[in-house]
Amino acid sequence: MKKPQMIFIAEIGLNHNGNFGLTYELVRQAAWAGADIAKFQLGWRAGEGEINAITPEILGHILRCCDNFSIEPMFSIFNQSAWHLIKNKPFLRYKIASRTVREQPDLVLQIIAKGKDTFISCGMWDGDSPPFGEHDNIFYLWCKSSYPAHPWDLTELPKDFNNSPYAGYSDHSIGLDIPLMAITRGARIIEKHFTLDKSDVTIRDHALSATPDEFSQMVRIGRQIRRNLDLGV
Repeated sequence: MKKPQMIFIAEIGLNHNGNFGLTYELVRQAAWAGADIAKFQLGWRAGEGEINAITPEILGHILRCCDNFSIEPMFSIFNQSAWHLIKNKPFLRYKIASRTVREQPDLVLQIIAKGKDTFISCGMWDGDSPPFGEHDNIFYLWCKSSYPAHPWDLTELPKDFNNSPYAGYSDHSIGLDIPLMAITRGARIIEKHFTLDKSDVTIRDHALSATPDEFSQMVRIGRQIRRNLDLGV
């Protein structure tokens, strides 16, 4: 498995609460917090009238916001309709949620076959080996599908990412200590939920998300840890 550069993903997900007027501010804050990627979800809770009903027009708005702040957009792709909407657009890479790994493996294979870097969360995968084998464009992320994931839920976090199938960690914990610990253990991709208000109860993800200030702190400390490791510290 090739090793990526240190990458921080701000998982905006559904933290817009169905108000896509917040997109600009969420993307702006993610970019200013040092995130490399602003990530949304496509095809999850996306029916008419649901919280994440992203139309082609809303998709275009998200892409324009990301371009304005020079942050890479990325989407978790949950179903064939989402893939149809996105597959011919010039994305650099894709994200696969662990639910999709379990429920729609054929869709995942189509996405991998596109040849672009594909980040795959394995929170719902319980096999002995990676679900889609090793390919140059696949980067597996260790994940625990608990919301939130408490420290006692995370005892299987890899002790050495460099000698594991995982390139990084998709985080559902509260705080910054677990993702920073993952970096000290060799994780080079960190995905952390991102919010403007942790007390928002519209969806459960706000409580386990990082605020802009917290995310910025994680990025600054995490990048320095990675530099120290690369120096041999």
